[in-house]
Amino acid sequence: MSTSPIAFLKGHGTENDFVIVPDPDNSIDLPPSLVARLCDRRAGIGGDGLLHVVRSAEHPEARSMADAAEWFMDYRNADGSIAEMCGNGVRVFARYLQRASLVGEGDLAIATRGGIKQVHIAKAESGGGIGDITVSMGRAVLPEGDVTVSVGARDWPARNVNMGNPHAVAFVDDLEHAGDLFTAPPCSPASAYPEGVNVEFVIDRGPRHVAMRVHERGSGETRSCGTGACAVAVAAARRDGADPAVTGEPVTYTVDLPGGRLVITERPDGTIEMTGPAAIVAEGTIDADWIAPAA
Repeated sequence: MSTSPIAFLKGHGTENDFVIVPDPDNSIDLPPSLVARLCDRRAGIGGDGLLHVVRSAEHPEARSMADAAEWFMDYRNADGSIAEMCGNGVRVFARYLQRASLVGEGDLAIATRGGIKQVHIAKAESGGGIGDITVSMGRAVLPEGDVTVSVGARDWPARNVNMGNPHAVAFVDDLEHAGDLFTAPPCSPASAYPEGVNVEFVIDRGPRHVAMRVHERGSGETRSCGTGACAVAVAAARRDGADPAVTGEPVTYTVDLPGGRLVITERPDGTIEMTGPAAIVAEGTIDADWIAPAA
């Protein structure tokens, strides 16, 4: 591991926050121990995860996507484990690329372990500020089979939704029923999620308007989860009898999270689009002496 200082930025999308490590040449070693220290909210910088910014051509997991997407989002959970995708992370990743003048407003492609994601950076608002970012999140897969989510003595049927990463969506009467979400709520059967699962608890707030809390595997409860919001919108649409593939009409849900609001649209071809804010709030350098113990 390099013991040289490492440049970083801090960003968030609806308060789902990330440490950003620019590393175009993939020259920085980021073992799980270092990622966990960086994401530690008391002893490190703090974040729900880490966005390692690498050129696709320089990363063995992304070289096959390099012709279609110049940049690879090498995403890590707060505990240092590797994850397939992070919807809020993609928006923050795109905002970083824009801030660094590596891309401009408009369309771009970003490689992830969940495939290539098409992104649109909206123009800045006329009154100032920055525009929202829309991410084409791909299509949802709805595996068959009953799933149950439990918290204490309560349990609920859940919808199994895969957005490139697994989700269990449970509709409840009160978001407080989710408990503290420090630890992962048990899901059964265990065979439905052999590598763990993100669990969403959802209440209705109005027509095609819901609110949610989420336990993200590897991170605990987070203020927001983009793929989770997409999974919730799809589960809510099916519960409500709406399927764009059948009707030929897109369906849009507003999803409120503790950290803000996302707008999710499912198209007739199954493509799901997520629109929301993303911001870079700070940048600096990680001290080499602090990095060394993680080696």
